[in-house]
Amino acid sequence: MKYLVWFLLLLIPLNVWALEINSQNAVLYNLNDGEILFEKGKDEKVKIASLTKIMTAIVAIENIDNLNKVVRVPEEGLRGLREANASVAGFKVNDYVTYLDLLYAMLLPSGADAVQTLTYYIAGGNDEFVQLMNEKAQELGLQNTHFANPTGLNSDNHYSTVEDVSKMLRYALENETFKEIFTTREYRTTNGLKLISTMQNYQNKFGIDTSIILGSKTGFTDESGYCLASMAIANGVKYLLVTTGADTTSNYPLHVKDAIDIYEYYINNYHYLPITEKNQVLYEINSKYSVNKYQVKATENIYKYVPVEIDQEDIEYEYQGVEVVSPFTKKGTIGNLKIILDDEVIEEMTVSYDGSLKFSWKVFFFHNIIYVILALAGILLIRRLLKR
Repeated sequence: MKYLVWFLLLLIPLNVWALEINSQNAVLYNLNDGEILFEKGKDEKVKIASLTKIMTAIVAIENIDNLNKVVRVPEEGLRGLREANASVAGFKVNDYVTYLDLLYAMLLPSGADAVQTLTYYIAGGNDEFVQLMNEKAQELGLQNTHFANPTGLNSDNHYSTVEDVSKMLRYALENETFKEIFTTREYRTTNGLKLISTMQNYQNKFGIDTSIILGSKTGFTDESGYCLASMAIANGVKYLLVTTGADTTSNYPLHVKDAIDIYEYYINNYHYLPITEKNQVLYEINSKYSVNKYQVKATENIYKYVPVEIDQEDIEYEYQGVEVVSPFTKKGTIGNLKIILDDEVIEEMTVSYDGSLKFSWKVFFFHNIIYVILALAGILLIRRLLKR
């Protein structure tokens, strides 16, 4: 069976070999386990365009005391955006909106007007706010990230990696406000502006079924290509994916196609395999002077995310320790048990004897029948000799 599994795995290659994607960089996490499932140039420093706004949003949220506070859109909120060809949400100077409106406008349609309004009120401007972003990047251990602006416009000193973006997104998703906005597709501001997420616009324009994507932040510049940070949940598995560098020449959202292809591949070809169930008998150690063998039982439920071709028949157990126990064996550690799947040690557990074996006279006599016979024969011989 094991050789058949390996043959099947060769037919369905894993990681990079299994998936043809357009994006130049990618990293996919299984958030249930914190494990990387797929990667492609994950540590390469690249331009991340509006994925920058993930950091902008979480820094803003952490520096706002009242999300429902109403502020006026200043001239600084729109300054330079038309010249930079930056995406905007559609606010006008002197519009009155809440901080929450601005956060939705930043993340859904990727509005740079919302970004600059927030940076103006929180830190006094873009330059001051960027200092907060870089301080947060250091705090999160993003060693390959540096921000030059809060919007994601191209700059030689503005870069990150898909791995670092995944770290900042995982951190941001711990914040309920960010998570709620990130997973929203449509929102209406208090001043009546309807906001539609870029992901929803892609679905409407190209007829792509993006329902598998629970939350997302897109990005695009000519230099960065199409970028996407997203999350999905299927069959109880939480996924987080970041991609950059998808080709833009066709005007088709290849970053969205990549995300759907990657998610569907792992949803269709992987599953959680029950490795152990609590109190399941994993191994039996030979016993002496007892009717039953000593059973080594699982202490917890363990599951492993593996290709669907792998099943429980591929699980192996390797025990090292005392080979025979008896009711007279001292309680305590007697060995260890390794649970192995495809030559990988999934779990290693200490095996202890708990004194549960019951002494059996029947088994005792059976195990020592030769000695009993010899003893009886000896007694009979002695009695005969004494009678002479």
